[in-house]
Amino acid sequence: MASFENLQVLVIASAPALRSNLRHMLDNFGFHAIQFAVAATAAVRHLRQQPYDLILCDHELGDGQDGQHLLEDLRQHAIIPRDTLFVMITAERNYERVISTAELQPDDYILTPLAAGTLHTRLTRIIDRREALLPAWKAMESGDWLSAIDYCTRAEDNFPQYVLDFLRLKAELQHNIGQLNEAEATYREIFSSTSLPWAKFGLAQTLALKKNYPEADTLLTELIAENDHFMAAYDLLAQVRTDSGQRQAACAVLKTAAERSPYCIGRQRQLGDLALSVGDAVTAEAVLNEVVQQSAKSDFRDPEDHVRLVQAQLVQNKLDQARATVKALKSHLGGQPKAELCTALANAMVHAKTGDSARARTDFAAAIKLSSASASLSVGLAQEVVKSCFAQELGDVGSEMALNLLRVAGDERTVESTRELLRTHGLETLSQRIEAQIQGEVRQLLTTGADRAHADDYDGAVTSMMDAARRMPGHPIVIFNAALALLRHIERRGWNKALAQQARTLIERARELAPANERIAELAEFMHLLIERERLRSHADSDTSAKQRVAQR
Repeated sequence: MASFENLQVLVIASAPALRSNLRHMLDNFGFHAIQFAVAATAAVRHLRQQPYDLILCDHELGDGQDGQHLLEDLRQHAIIPRDTLFVMITAERNYERVISTAELQPDDYILTPLAAGTLHTRLTRIIDRREALLPAWKAMESGDWLSAIDYCTRAEDNFPQYVLDFLRLKAELQHNIGQLNEAEATYREIFSSTSLPWAKFGLAQTLALKKNYPEADTLLTELIAENDHFMAAYDLLAQVRTDSGQRQAACAVLKTAAERSPYCIGRQRQLGDLALSVGDAVTAEAVLNEVVQQSAKSDFRDPEDHVRLVQAQLVQNKLDQARATVKALKSHLGGQPKAELCTALANAMVHAKTGDSARARTDFAAAIKLSSASASLSVGLAQEVVKSCFAQELGDVGSEMALNLLRVAGDERTVESTRELLRTHGLETLSQRIEAQIQGEVRQLLTTGADRAHADDYDGAVTSMMDAARRMPGHPIVIFNAALALLRHIERRGWNKALAQQARTLIERARELAPANERIAELAEFMHLLIERERLRSHADSDTSAKQRVAQR
């Protein structure tokens, strides 16, 4: 049975009556550490300051804010860890709203009016499940993914009521650390005995990473036909079709998803980008306008949304609307780090459209300077800027932008799409020259780190590779080797908690950049061995201390 008294709880609700009602119920249940936030902004402040075990959030937060968009922001920006439970409390029964919220996977979704007995039962259930899964989550948090997998295997017998939860987590972990064959086998084992939607989705996800696009497409198409509310399947199917060269088909999938669940900002952004890339400016303008409106009250508004909206408007020759969007960007987002960069880009696009090449060149150059000095653009928008530069015969500016892009984003998908972009403009030679320059820079950075390691200067090797990771934060080879330098330092110089935490972060970053790379599994195994070595050393020290205390008596 769950124990409530030591759990940290955050209640997010703008309505005084709901806050009072929840305080009374939670007090009676035995919760003691309860804090309140009346708005999304205040909630984010609380969550940045300390971890919470349980969040109870009202869907309607007032002033244009809602719990769904707050949860989306918390997930996207990794503000809450996996072991923080999130419960949505709402009177909302609208199908689209319910689906949009449910796809973000809150731990529970409770309709008002609240009944004390129902709330107690639901909280007990999710907290009991949390306690069973917590050791695996803690191992994951420390970077010991192999121990988490091992725990899941053993816990299937100890907690038979959660056997599917453990199987699912084990398969996800195998997938995440690059054990793709093992993940595929686990998902097929589950799928052979029970037709669970998440198992079919996980199998498709693993097959997509292995570039088995036809089977992944078939599985996802079947899954959507069987469960048309499984929104993640639409997103993955769109990605599979994009990666297999079917961009129009991918756009159609996202359109359907956006119609079924129209309040997911991340998907709307993706649809806007894809619609622009296939020449559907009307759809792009509509969905990007929705993104700008829906995110207006969020702490995580992205100035790039306005730039994309300007692009869609300019394609349709809507100059007045584009200028109004630039004005809104300046007035509403002027204080954000990336706002000046995005304003320069948007102005450059407007000037280019009106034929003012001199001002367009000036603004594009200013944007590149700002991008190099501070905030960088997303890959998609950076590529659009490169394309605009070449379309406006600003080749030198476009070349510099492409070079900067591949310095900070060197993953396979970005390299291939940038190469294709340049090829379509007849610039294969430029593409080859840029890639050769980047490869030379990478070799130099890696050689410097390796030379220091070979000289037993492990501090210097770490310094060199962390500097390389800062210079090229999206280059998989650099990130792999930076993580390896940290692990080698721990191996040779002893356990260092701070370096281990940095290594975990870099391994996770490498996984995002190159999820199918076999070196991820190798790094995870190395990390596990070092953690096990430190655990054994710590136990040995404890045993020695205990024996010494006994001898002294």
